[in-house]
Amino acid sequence: MVAEAEVVCQQRVPVLDVPYFGKGSNIEEIDEIVAVSSPVSSPKLGKVGLPSDLPTPQLDVKSVEKITDPSIETTTVVQFVPDIRSGSFADIGPRRYMEDEHIRIDDLSSHLGPLFKFPKPCAFYGVFDGHGGPEAAAYVRKHALRFFFEDADFPRTCEVDDVFMEGVENSLSKSFLLADLALADLALADDCTVNSSSGTTALVAMIFGRHLMVANAGDCRAVLCRKGEAVDMSEDHRPIYPSERRRVEDLGGFIDDGYLNGVLSVSRALGDWDMKFPKGSSSPLIAEPEFRQVVLTEDDEFLIIGCDGIWDVMSSQHAVNIVRKGLRRHDDPEQCARDLVMEALRCNTFDNLTVIVVCFSSPDHLEQPSPRPRRLRCCSLSAEALCSLRSLLDANAKW
Repeated sequence: MVAEAEVVCQQRVPVLDVPYFGKGSNIEEIDEIVAVSSPVSSPKLGKVGLPSDLPTPQLDVKSVEKITDPSIETTTVVQFVPDIRSGSFADIGPRRYMEDEHIRIDDLSSHLGPLFKFPKPCAFYGVFDGHGGPEAAAYVRKHALRFFFEDADFPRTCEVDDVFMEGVENSLSKSFLLADLALADLALADDCTVNSSSGTTALVAMIFGRHLMVANAGDCRAVLCRKGEAVDMSEDHRPIYPSERRRVEDLGGFIDDGYLNGVLSVSRALGDWDMKFPKGSSSPLIAEPEFRQVVLTEDDEFLIIGCDGIWDVMSSQHAVNIVRKGLRRHDDPEQCARDLVMEALRCNTFDNLTVIVVCFSSPDHLEQPSPRPRRLRCCSLSAEALCSLRSLLDANAKW
């Protein structure tokens, strides 16, 4: 077991960007772990190969969705180019330990080196909500660039079309499975740096030019703001939801009081190999992500990515309203992420909290603070002063 450090000195810690560096095609691992709990040392990740008998993930047709708006003219789509900037904030909440991890990279090309050629802008974001200890989430975050981009099948081109996006989707599916298998190997290792009961949900968002793709396994959520309206870019994978319940029961699992096999509150996650062993067997808990993608237009203002600690206490539309109001006031995505965390705490959330806010453009106008009304200063007079003033006024009246 890996000992966890209890945080006693502070509760709210703004999470800063961590530098990533790539040399050529050899992506270096991320050595710094941004977390409130103590960092977990991880061994150097070698090449992880997919077994030849590993089945290709079978995604429901409805899971890969292109969200479009028929009222938007084609000319608007062609002319719009996102101007990407982001901010994030994380908080331990009422928990004793911090198990959330996240990544935000606004300029992906500068981190991956010259061999990776993508259309600009290109960006990468991820939220990993751990459970059963922080080890799994910390490990996946540390090796995220290796898992998601060292796959030889990841397309490298400056042109974005249906073939490119299909290649990205296939590569991401493999990456989720590779990360899951790597956690299994660590759970079986003699030093057991990641416990077999440790797991993490994962939500990844990528932007290539005007194209946004979201891959999700678990109950983190991505929400797009389109002209002030919330558009969910992911579906929570909870065992109680009909589509997930059917899949779980078909694979021999059961739902007890909303928990998968009476243990886990999610039906998809990386790790948790005490529920998946032996490797290669059918398990109701899977790591296969579901995808949604959209072509961004001028109507798309920002994207919110948050862990379930946010969505347990507020709706997608409420979160959009808070961020939209904040951006119109101060145009600071990091402050907006903090505002969402503070709102969740005010609503008595019981979980760790992590939020990323990604802006696609600047607001049309910033609200000007209303001028403060002039305050009149009042003063009081003693009884003696009032008598003297009355005598003076009476004397002047006689004249």
